[in-house]
Amino acid sequence: MTMRVVLAEDSMLLREGLVRLLEEAGATVLAAVGDGAALVEVVAEHRPEVAVVDVRMPPSFTDEGLRAALEIRRQYPEIGILVLSQYVEESYATDLLEAGGGVGYLLKDRVSKLADLSDALTRVAAGGTVLDPEVVSALLTRRRRRDPLAELSPREREVLELMAQGRTNTAIGRLMVITQGAVEKHISSIFTKLGLPPSSDDHRRVMAVLTWLEG
Repeated sequence: MTMRVVLAEDSMLLREGLVRLLEEAGATVLAAVGDGAALVEVVAEHRPEVAVVDVRMPPSFTDEGLRAALEIRRQYPEIGILVLSQYVEESYATDLLEAGGGVGYLLKDRVSKLADLSDALTRVAAGGTVLDPEVVSALLTRRRRRDPLAELSPREREVLELMAQGRTNTAIGRLMVITQGAVEKHISSIFTKLGLPPSSDDHRRVMAVLTWLEG
């Protein structure tokens, strides 16, 4: 069965080239558009097996493609996402991986190899994960370079461990024999060191605990 895909790439020449490559790799390109918003629309219309998208797209050329990909994943979790990028962008790759299986991140140089492109499409459509070797190397280097938990003091680590156990601030204070104000001060410092600013979208306590568990 032919792989059905849609494509988003702002450069017309590159878009046409990718359409040819995708078709040579055995895919049927249902639509090829130039921005993230249009990608979300054609995905809703065609319901492909895979959406292929560039990271940087109009209007700001920062992360519009990635945000469109994450929106597609939210609305249609069964559709695979294959992100193409000119460079290794670590934070974008991490955001993509956190969206779950059925995702891929390849450098554009890699897609010139038809066998690699065909394999990536097949694996992503089947719910697998495909990462360019350079992306894997960058992510591992980044992880070794920055361990946010290493910045916590022993006291803060103890507080975070108790938070991970589901303890309330009152219970933490009682177990550590410190005041409620001291507990709140430690937690505020933990949020700061873990890079968790105040936000209406994320529960910082949960995010801090997730960081502890991952560490």
